[in-house]
Amino acid sequence: MTHREKVQAFHQHMQAVGVSPLSADPPLWRLLRLCGLELAPPPFQPFAWNALLMGGFFGVGWGLLMWLVMWWMQGMPLARMVAPALAAGLLFGAFMALYYARIARKHRLPGWEEYTGIARERVQS
Repeated sequence: MTHREKVQAFHQHMQAVGVSPLSADPPLWRLLRLCGLELAPPPFQPFAWNALLMGGFFGVGWGLLMWLVMWWMQGMPLARMVAPALAAGLLFGAFMALYYARIARKHRLPGWEEYTGIARERVQS
């Protein structure tokens, strides 16, 4: 199964269990795949990777937006802009990593290498 087929199977699987395609595979991941990176969707990524990637992009984007909307008018020095953007990125990254860890646990997703697009059956004990 190719990477593209796996991603399509994952989209169908998540839609079947009620997870929105934009939640299961966010625009950032789609953009990175369009750039040629064969990244597994976030529920298959390690917690730290999700936190760093999502938090980093969010922190930079939020910091730039805040600078454009208000900080430059207030004349805020660069040193004072970094801390709030870093804090926003850290919080967003941690919460998104928790969200994707919860999706992976709730839907019992295996590692990306073992994923076939078919849900695992629950074992009754």
